[in-house]
Amino acid sequence: MIIDGKKIANTIRDELKKSIETLKSNPFFRPPCLAVILVGNNQASHLYVNGKTKSCDEVGIQSLKIERPASITEHELIEEINRLNADPTVDGILVQLPLPPQINPNRVMHTIDPKKDVDGFHPYNMGKLLIGETDGFIPCTPLGIITLLQSYQIDTTGKHALVIGRSNIVGKPTAVLLMQMAAGGNATVTVAHRFTKNLHELCQKADIIVAAIGKPLFIKSDMVKEGVVIIDVGMNQIEDATKKSGYKIVGDVDFDQVAPKCSYITPVPRGVGPMTIAMLLQNTFQSYLKR
Repeated sequence: MIIDGKKIANTIRDELKKSIETLKSNPFFRPPCLAVILVGNNQASHLYVNGKTKSCDEVGIQSLKIERPASITEHELIEEINRLNADPTVDGILVQLPLPPQINPNRVMHTIDPKKDVDGFHPYNMGKLLIGETDGFIPCTPLGIITLLQSYQIDTTGKHALVIGRSNIVGKPTAVLLMQMAAGGNATVTVAHRFTKNLHELCQKADIIVAAIGKPLFIKSDMVKEGVVIIDVGMNQIEDATKKSGYKIVGDVDFDQVAPKCSYITPVPRGVGPMTIAMLLQNTFQSYLKR
């Protein structure tokens, strides 16, 4: 069965829009607000940010896009973040990566108020996730993955889950969520990466595979067992002469080869991607309600 991330994300967005509409009857109402800082002229970053701000507008969240030149200093960027930290009308702060080389991204992310860290990357929120506390913000893509599994009632308890990729954004927090003593967790988790020796064997034994390595069409049919659940986080651009643009977007999994063996699989696009945006909107709204 194909897991329709776009459909689930739209349902979440519709619910958020209704919730925000209901709150408008309050005479002291102000809309939830997400501030997005965009540094430099990276075309992909501009596209991502425009998509996020458009999604905010569609559900009734105010989007505050702050554009700064690539020449900005780290000190100036941190000052900008501190200004947003102190602004009571801002509920979420997001700094779009990548940043120019003169700026330390970790130092910037650590500056964001954890209570406004709707990306869930601050060590405070990461720490809460690791020890199983539920009142922090969870990174959007991992949260979207668990939400998809729960939406399709895919049982993770006691299953062998293989997470391929160990990034702080996807791999590590996804592994933590899958092993949590909570709904969508209780799995036995293996994390693989580029130094893993027996990846082929690990894939063949896994009940659930989360592919987040950034290698197009890497997972092939002979690497997985019948009935496997596959969550494809990859978003890769490859050449395709049949497309008007000259390229197409594919995942880390060779969908055409692998899908027939799967009990469930996410497509690319319309899989995990829409859920990441939906979770960002949801985290922003939750921050607003706490405020």
